[in-house]
Amino acid sequence: MTKGIEGKVVLITGGSTGIGAETARLLAERGAKVAIAARRKDRLDEVVADIAANGGTARSYALDVTDKSAVQSVVAAIVADFGRLDVLINNAGLMPIRPMSEVNTDEWDQMIDVNLKGTLYGIAAALPGFLEQGSGHIINLSSVAGIKVFAPGGTVYSGTKFAVSAISEGLRHEVGEKVRVTSIEPGAVESDLKFTTSGTAAETVLDFYKQAIPAASVARAIAFAVEQPDDVDVNAIVIRPTAQQF
Repeated sequence: MTKGIEGKVVLITGGSTGIGAETARLLAERGAKVAIAARRKDRLDEVVADIAANGGTARSYALDVTDKSAVQSVVAAIVADFGRLDVLINNAGLMPIRPMSEVNTDEWDQMIDVNLKGTLYGIAAALPGFLEQGSGHIINLSSVAGIKVFAPGGTVYSGTKFAVSAISEGLRHEVGEKVRVTSIEPGAVESDLKFTTSGTAAETVLDFYKQAIPAASVARAIAFAVEQPDDVDVNAIVIRPTAQQF
């Protein structure tokens, strides 16, 4: 079904490493025109260079997804550069794991700003154009922690991911006749996400991630959702290591 991907313009936030970078590489390999956005422009440029070396089309855009106006500007720039936008993949995220009793409100704010508000800002920037053109696909990265509360330690993280899953389903109900909506819900995946935990929980998180699957596994799941015919909407994909019980 590569024809379902070929020629589509795809924006991936958090595209400098992990799931975002691997998804960019795979979709470009299958003929998509890929725009990757993240704070670390140098890392983005490395991914773009890899894609170009393999004959693909990609451009990088510096972006902090917590900046609403910046998200709007990047989407506008992509439409100007490529002529349209077909798929938005809200992938940027943080996962600092810590017991709530430590009351680290700075980390709570960061997760809400990036995981939740960043996703909403992406939707707000892309949705009007999708509705105007009568087509589009919004893919939100939730988590298995958005299905089952990851506690102790991941309670607030789970809260943000439950919200992303709920927003995805609500958005599907509201705009599903024109815009496809998919929630991707991974378990432990090899990426930089595990390094956003500090303090006493860091060792526990790193131990948990010893069972992680490659980010490329999630990229294939995302490609599966993108490549479906226009009348098929894959609403949710849960993907985890076979060894993971949570």
